[in-house]
Amino acid sequence: MIPTLPALPPLPGENEDYEYRPAGRSIIALLAEEHEQLTELSSELAAAENPARELADVITAAITRHLSAEEQYLYPTIRAMLPDGQRIANREIERDTTLLKQLALLETMRPETQAFRDLARSIDDDLHRHRQACTKQIFPQLRDTATEADLIRLGNRVEVAKESAPTRPHPDSPATPPLNKVTDPALGVVDKVRDVVARRKTYPEDL
Repeated sequence: MIPTLPALPPLPGENEDYEYRPAGRSIIALLAEEHEQLTELSSELAAAENPARELADVITAAITRHLSAEEQYLYPTIRAMLPDGQRIANREIERDTTLLKQLALLETMRPETQAFRDLARSIDDDLHRHRQACTKQIFPQLRDTATEADLIRLGNRVEVAKESAPTRPHPDSPATPPLNKVTDPALGVVDKVRDVVARRKTYPEDL
């Protein structure tokens, strides 16, 4: 059973042949779309001869939000539902931490330097590796194990988690529930204030 999710509401006239389907998007569809968008942006930054700070800021914020939501809902679910879920979740969290450390370092570098360009390429490689792990290993198993209703309910929770997530990397913050469900929204408030003061762009549509 998926952790932290309330039971489905009873439906009048419900019978064994009825399959409840809540409104919203599946967590798999939602995250797959985000992976595509994020890897496109990171590849653009990695290939740029003169990388733009604004693009780097947006990529940093978007990846940070994405990883926060995955750590709150995707990884606890695969721990509970997949045969090798514990190992997979631990591996992905370790990779997330590495990626967040790289993003934090990128924020301190000047875009015109070779070190910045090299690090941008490393981030792009790691992000593509994350996308492949989800596409080839995690999502197919999750699709075979979870119900469509549960996948949609998880997708709805991911949408909410992203809105309150941090926009700057915090690699030393908790990466597992219940702590990250408390610390991430708190960090998100502080990050958003800093973004407003700095006039920092954090969404792809702002570019």
